Amino acid sequence: MDDKTKARVLELQARLKSLNENFDREMRARGFEPAQAENVALPAALARLYMERQLLLEELNNLEPKDIT
Repeated sequence: MDDKTKARVLELQARLKSLNENFDREMRARGFEPAQAENVALPAALARLYMERQLLLEELNNLEPKDIT
């Protein structure tokens, strides 16, 4: 993995950590448990956070090396 890719992975990981914390806090503030995210209809604000989180996860998965054995 080159330096540019490593830097991007670190940036995405930091954004994802912050987003996860915000998402969990917002879920609890609205009376949900974060584990319910995939099983309930989320209000629009939470749905946007959830989608952003999923997009970051997807990009990270595409950047991180695959361990093929």
